[in-house]
Amino acid sequence: MSFARRLLPPLVSGLLFGAGLTVSGMTDPQRVRGFLDVFGDWDPTLAFVMGGAVIVMAVAWTIQSRMRTPMFGAKFSLPDRKDLDGRLIAGSVLFGIGWGIAGLCPGPAIAALALSPISVLPFIGAMLAGMLLQKITMERKVIRP
Repeated sequence: MSFARRLLPPLVSGLLFGAGLTVSGMTDPQRVRGFLDVFGDWDPTLAFVMGGAVIVMAVAWTIQSRMRTPMFGAKFSLPDRKDLDGRLIAGSVLFGIGWGIAGLCPGPAIAALALSPISVLPFIGAMLAGMLLQKITMERKVIRP
């Protein structure tokens, strides 16, 4: 597979994802915190963004189920119930806590770098430190897969 054919789909997907996050306002931590503040000044915007994502994914799963092979890969790599383990659940909990505190997750944070890099740099630094910590713990077998 050629270099361009391998890199073009993820590049276009990433640009489209980042543009969608920016247009929908999900790069603004206050909007995310407003969604999580269900007993205060609740902002339902994120619910509509998630709903739109679910609709797009439902269409994608329908199309994928009719395909024998992917257009830009050798085989489909789909999750199954065996992927659900203690490490995944613990990581999900940590992700959710961080998302609630910061109002950002990795996708919107990287998209926000284009709009307000100074305000998002502490989050990016913490995210990179967490990734490094995970790599170190996996290499030292502190956390077993």
